[in-house]
Amino acid sequence: MASLVQHVAGLACPPLSGASRRLGASVRPSALVCGTYVLSKDEKERERMRTLFDEASERCRTAPMEGITFSPEDLESAVETTDIDTDIGSLIKGTVFMTTSNGAFIDIQSKATAFLPIDEACLLDIDHIEEAGIRPGLVEQFMIIDENPNDETLILSLQSIQQDLAWERCRQLQAEDVVITGKVIGGNKGGVVALVEGLKAFVPFSQVSSKTTAEELLDKELPLKFVEVDEEQGRLVLSNRKAMADSQAQLGIGSVVLGTVESLKPYGAFIDIGGINGLLHVSQISHDRVADISTVLQPGDTLKVMILSHDRERGRVSLSTKKLEPTPGDMIRNPKLVFEKADEMAQIFRQRIAQAEAMARADMLRFQPESGLSLSSEGILGPLSSDAPQDEGESAGE
Repeated sequence: MASLVQHVAGLACPPLSGASRRLGASVRPSALVCGTYVLSKDEKERERMRTLFDEASERCRTAPMEGITFSPEDLESAVETTDIDTDIGSLIKGTVFMTTSNGAFIDIQSKATAFLPIDEACLLDIDHIEEAGIRPGLVEQFMIIDENPNDETLILSLQSIQQDLAWERCRQLQAEDVVITGKVIGGNKGGVVALVEGLKAFVPFSQVSSKTTAEELLDKELPLKFVEVDEEQGRLVLSNRKAMADSQAQLGIGSVVLGTVESLKPYGAFIDIGGINGLLHVSQISHDRVADISTVLQPGDTLKVMILSHDRERGRVSLSTKKLEPTPGDMIRNPKLVFEKADEMAQIFRQRIAQAEAMARADMLRFQPESGLSLSSEGILGPLSSDAPQDEGESAGE
């Protein structure tokens, strides 16, 4: 036993590593082999990383520019010679690198600082910059609109670019005479304000098809057509009447449509026929005289009416129930019967119109035999047929 103790005591053990000395008593050897401490794999990796860190720290302290050929003077010179147009109104590409409650800071690859205020982030009114899609990492083209004289920070805008594009889009839509949709966001005694292509547009009440208030239209979407697009004056005027007239262009004279009584006037009733406000004049309610419209119609009543005329340009439609009466006075005595027989009576009305037109064309041909045209039994003009009867003069000549 004594000889074993003497043998072990005679072994030379290497000193502990620096990491082990620093860790102190908390570090315990993973294994003991013949009196020598052996580090585990993870401990060896940590020791290697610490050694590298210590070496890098020493280089930064004693020789920070070792191996670097680009000096601070070279960097300053490169920034000074970078060709970036920072004039007001110029467009510049930048990357969002930080957002705040007031806006976003933009990296424009220049020594100048650039900032995008929240009220210049988009055409809409927003509470947070993220609502406009502005987040760190976003690369976008901005317009320089100002410079802060205190710290020479460039003030950028996305709203100005979007505004130019929106006005151009409105001019194009007006030229194409198309129907668009606008959301009502406000109003006053003269009309409502609608959001169109991100711009605020005015729709006068005279150009709204239904008799209603601004409060009733708030947050509703209206079909609209452009009336005036003037970017210089900031005037954007649209019409709901023209849009509705365009959407109802398929309604021809003699068509029967379903309508709702909106309001009564001494001279007639305004009928909503699917977004278009048509006038049912008092003289077109019935063949019998109507002294008081309220005795026949009430707001909210549903009825069928015939289209008498359709002014698409002015957005006006004239209606009639008189033409739909099976017998004169039915609209007063039995409006339910008029509703049930409306389509049948409209068909009869259209046939009478076609017959009247055919007779008019026949009269025209009677006085213009040299035209070489004849009238068929359906009232259609066509070339004179070979078997058509000839006049007495031609027969006598033969």
